[in-house]
Amino acid sequence: MTKGSRSVRAIALCGALLIAGAAVVPTVRPAAAANEIKIVVDGQPITSYDISHRIAFLKLQHKKGNLADMAKKQLIDEKLEEVAISRAHASVSTDAVDAAYARFAKNNKMTTQRLTSILEHTGVTEKHFKHYIAIQMSWPRLVQSRSGSGNQDANALVAQMLESGKQKPSTTEYILQQVIFLVPAKQRGALLGQRKREAEAMRQRFQGCDTTRDFAAKLRNVAVRDLGRIMQPELPPDWKSDIEKTSAGRATAVHVTPRGAEFIGICSAKTVSDDLAAASVFNAQQDQGSGGGLDKDKSDKILAELRKHATITYH
Repeated sequence: MTKGSRSVRAIALCGALLIAGAAVVPTVRPAAAANEIKIVVDGQPITSYDISHRIAFLKLQHKKGNLADMAKKQLIDEKLEEVAISRAHASVSTDAVDAAYARFAKNNKMTTQRLTSILEHTGVTEKHFKHYIAIQMSWPRLVQSRSGSGNQDANALVAQMLESGKQKPSTTEYILQQVIFLVPAKQRGALLGQRKREAEAMRQRFQGCDTTRDFAAKLRNVAVRDLGRIMQPELPPDWKSDIEKTSAGRATAVHVTPRGAEFIGICSAKTVSDDLAAASVFNAQQDQGSGGGLDKDKSDKILAELRKHATITYH
């Protein structure tokens, strides 16, 4: 069975070409048009800016062909992977992504500031590249868990705890939903305040996750993401405190982010003490790396299955 690697080391293989290309690739700027949702994959938006950033990334790698179609295909696949990663709780931490970003810069003999400057100058952006790194690092974890090795690790941890006389760890299991009021970057100064008020009005009316999409469908440029089942140790750091103090059936305070104004709805929250809780604790204790090599055949099979059952709409 063919095996490859989707770790940051694999990303670094194109690093020399990417960085060398920065000297000759002209500056790529997002189009002057507003940032609009172009594709929605299982409830997750792909915007015109996402596509322009990926086209810039492909140019930086000296890719040939129809870059717009290539960018859309890559982004759709990554959204499918992102949804699956979230549901499987296989995401690496923000700290792990930042460390990988720093290693990438170091391996290419530059500071992180210089790498960021190149990415911003060429239209890729630091945010887009870090998101790419996060998917590349997290996907092998999901593939590995689908192969059974992740469950074996969790089961081994549980057995070790029970043998030592310890109880299985307990934690809070959340089911979360994210609501994003998108704000185009070029209209941020004029629209952010208004969009924040709109998000706050929706947040106050939030009474559960069942009707969110129906409500959002009546609004312009509002994306709803089902984040799935997330254990307390795996909560995103920027939202952790707000989520922990928000009751089930309610929504967190509105946060202003680079995407616009957003909040997270707490669909449910309950205390669990089982093998999944043990796995969550176990993963939190592990080195937040890529999870090793990728079984490419298994990866392709999982992605094909996700694509088969996905809801993909074009705007």
